[in-house]
Amino acid sequence: MTVSVKVSPELKEKMKKLGIKASDLLRAAIEEEVRLREVEKVKAEIQELKPVLGRIPMEDVIKNIREDREQR
Repeated sequence: MTVSVKVSPELKEKMKKLGIKASDLLRAAIEEEVRLREVEKVKAEIQELKPVLGRIPMEDVIKNIREDREQR
């Protein structure tokens, strides 16, 4: 994907003086936004599952974790 952004000549000059590469900055900003939205999506899914997960006895959870560890 290619993205184009218009910046003023003054801003372009400031970026150049500061060694800021627009492509690196935009890529990092997009990656961070994607990461944040993925985290929010997982949080929402966890909230939906909380009522179901709350009904599972803790003993069953511990038993399943132990069984899983022993299989490794």
